[in-house]
Amino acid sequence: MKTIGLTFLLAAALFSQAPPAAAPANSWRIDPLHSQANFTVRHMMISTVRGTFGGVRGTIIYDAKNPAASAVEATIDCTTLNTGESKRDSDLKGEEFFDVKKYPAMKFRSKSVQAVSKGNLKVTGDLTINAITKQVVLTLDGPTDEIKDTNNRIKIGATATTQISRKEYGILYNPIMEAGGVAVSDEVKITLDIELIKN
Repeated sequence: MKTIGLTFLLAAALFSQAPPAAAPANSWRIDPLHSQANFTVRHMMISTVRGTFGGVRGTIIYDAKNPAASAVEATIDCTTLNTGESKRDSDLKGEEFFDVKKYPAMKFRSKSVQAVSKGNLKVTGDLTINAITKQVVLTLDGPTDEIKDTNNRIKIGATATTQISRKEYGILYNPIMEAGGVAVSDEVKITLDIELIKN
């Protein structure tokens, strides 16, 4: 019995000291310093307002030989919203729009990845904004070929685009103008420019 007990204790000690499993060879993390989410929305039916979000983070499993096995999980820091005008930024971060104090981040999780053509993917997944989740489709240009940066890290890049209805996410602000149009269009175009670092 003593021999069995000592063997068990030795095995437990060895397993407890084992290093954590390495990340999969096809695992990448988003580089938040070189990634951003850009959006455009029509204003008063005569112009376009542009803005950006920083704080883009997440993990991507990318299998170039079998894109359907790929997966994406990402978050965007809503508190980083910037349109170049502080009063407008404050309004957009408020309760009528992104309500960043209550919902500081938007989230995306893929459900499927499909190769459309060489260098182009279609990523379908769930986008959560203001605690409301809707399915969206990202059209992705990339990923690019691998390169090494100045820190000897392996990187790839990609650009993804989609369009959403802000009303579907509870962003309902929409005063009617005297001419009959609306101040802010419902359709919002989103472009994600991301760099990925190999894990």
